[in-house]
Amino acid sequence: MIDYTSFLEQEKDGPLARWVEILPDQISEGLSTKRYGDLEQWLTAMQKLPQVDNVQVSYESAVTLKSTAPLAQETHALIEQQFRALIPWRKGPYSIFDIEIDTEWHSDWKWDRVLPHLAPLKHRKILDVGCGNGYHCWRMYGEGASQVIGIDPSPRFVVQFYMLKHFIGSNTPVDLLPVPMEAVPANLQAFDTTFSMGVLYHRRSPMDHLRELKATLRPGGQLVLETLVIEGKLGEVLVPEGRYAMMNNVWFLPSVPTLISWLTKCGFKNARCVDVNQTSTDEQRSTEWMTFQSLSDFLDPNDPTLTAEGHPAPLRAVILAEAPE
Repeated sequence: MIDYTSFLEQEKDGPLARWVEILPDQISEGLSTKRYGDLEQWLTAMQKLPQVDNVQVSYESAVTLKSTAPLAQETHALIEQQFRALIPWRKGPYSIFDIEIDTEWHSDWKWDRVLPHLAPLKHRKILDVGCGNGYHCWRMYGEGASQVIGIDPSPRFVVQFYMLKHFIGSNTPVDLLPVPMEAVPANLQAFDTTFSMGVLYHRRSPMDHLRELKATLRPGGQLVLETLVIEGKLGEVLVPEGRYAMMNNVWFLPSVPTLISWLTKCGFKNARCVDVNQTSTDEQRSTEWMTFQSLSDFLDPNDPTLTAEGHPAPLRAVILAEAPE
């Protein structure tokens, strides 16, 4: 089992104290082998990872782990075998002792689009909501954040994260909690920056999600919101009656002016769009580390500007806003 003892001890008297009181039960539920049948074998794969001394880690331009001494062939093969046991790998890429984990998403491309617009992350306490396996958490730490906490309810992603942390080191102040957004106590006001990337369109009530995000921020803290949008005017929203790009849990795709209006209505200040990007089949695709269908399978084969259902193809916007002082 993943050991959160040190994390809970460090946070029990800080701004997360209210959360720490209930976190043990939330973690137990989120990592229940009775609830998630495959979790035990994923944890076994993590436990089989060997120790590697003198690991050099780079987070700034990529997430790369290197050993100062060549690894034995058997050790290298064992590491790759255990990481492959956690396929599919969706967010990345990662380079682990020259094992190139070519993930479904080029998450580094998204980070390169987002980073130039952010308030400096140095010395900031950060929450990353729906962080997947934590790729962007490591990049945030690489920008000088004092602490990064990711949350995601998928146990596969949580184990993938801790497989990396096994080599990076338990003292690194980056953690991933196996909980959904609903687990975060109301009005916590604990974070300098909160990220929500690729989450809003999965929420049945986008307004509630925006209000929950605002409640995580200290006064003046920054929200970084990345989500699917449509081209359109104020008030225009796509509500797919069925699936969107083969996904059955997509609820609201607003236009950018509509999304900014929602943020303002929820009490955010200075909401502004800093990037709009058409998702390409080079950025999201099947690989040997994610062998299932991907974006090219979700688009109209005769018109890639449309999804398989005839909706506008995925368009993503990055919106920044601040909590009121």
